[in-house]
Amino acid sequence: MTELHLRSRLPNVGTTIFTVMSALAAEKKAVNLGQGFPDFNCDPKLMDAVTRAMQQGFNQYPPMAGVPVLRDAIATKIKALYARSYSADTEITVTAGATQAILTAILSVVHPGDEVIVLEPCYDSYVPNIELAGGVAVRVPLCPGTFAPDFDRIADAITPRTRAIVVNSPHNPSGTTWSMLQMQQLEKLLAPTDIILISDEVYEHMVYDAAQHHSAARFDGLAERAVVVSSFGKTFHVTGWKVGYVAAPKALTDEFRKVHQFNVFTVNTPVQYALADYLGDPTPYLGLSNFYQRKRDLFRAGLAQTRLQLLPCQGTYFQCVNTRAINDLPEAQFCQWLTAEIGVAAIPLSAFYGNAFDQRTVRFCFAKKDETLQLALDKLRAL
Repeated sequence: MTELHLRSRLPNVGTTIFTVMSALAAEKKAVNLGQGFPDFNCDPKLMDAVTRAMQQGFNQYPPMAGVPVLRDAIATKIKALYARSYSADTEITVTAGATQAILTAILSVVHPGDEVIVLEPCYDSYVPNIELAGGVAVRVPLCPGTFAPDFDRIADAITPRTRAIVVNSPHNPSGTTWSMLQMQQLEKLLAPTDIILISDEVYEHMVYDAAQHHSAARFDGLAERAVVVSSFGKTFHVTGWKVGYVAAPKALTDEFRKVHQFNVFTVNTPVQYALADYLGDPTPYLGLSNFYQRKRDLFRAGLAQTRLQLLPCQGTYFQCVNTRAINDLPEAQFCQWLTAEIGVAAIPLSAFYGNAFDQRTVRFCFAKKDETLQLALDKLRAL
């Protein structure tokens, strides 16, 4: 057999820590709080809506940008929440999840040699997406401990070659959220530039303690340059359906759709009709913060009975803790030890940094059944 000599497009990408930890959790029969998705079902009404859509014959290709009734529902939702009007025809696109949306956004605006600022720690797809586009990822750390944006460092990172910046709030993995003042600072910083903002807002409906999510869509100076990304998978507990959407001004949407039509073309038809029907009642997503805050509070109360040091959790369904009071193992080794010896899997925060910056901090996911969380807490009390 002829040996193939391949030149990798992503030579630095190997098996991720998420795969490693999930495999270890399965091997050790540990409670897996590393996986960033729920272990419970969605609303039966949503599943019923998918069945109805299939029975009604919505099983062939939909329009490339998404079925009109869903795009209308998305535009209505954004207008109600963020007082921003997007054209359903020319400024809303349904995507195969948020990960595809982010990749498509980057491919649509980034050319070889362009620089894209990412704020670390960050979701693990950002940098490979930039590299696939031929761009250069410029890593700017969020402030250690607080994970607040350091605008002086962001400003210093901007050069004539800066094409885009990726911002994520509520933030995975830290669970922090950007304030209105911070969004206004970003707006002021970007104002004299033509930098594109890719605003990853997949946890938009998971903010706690009566706080408000400050979408880029709320701010004129950001909305005019922003590709706003959201996820029905995160919002409605159906991550395996892989459906999200992008809202962006027409000029950006035109470029986005040029790429979208060739990397996925379009998205599952009956699910789109079901989501459009389900969005008619805003109660499920408006009640999501209360739903997850109860789980957050339950989990935090249990963790407070251990020697793990709780970090603030203002949004998402992730809780970070500092591990120094337990032992001085590096984060990745701590997670392996925790899985094998205590029976609970977590993810090291260092996995979200390009330089594997180690703060002795790990991330748990609390988007789990109460009994799953209680089982994990029972094990963690042994710490």
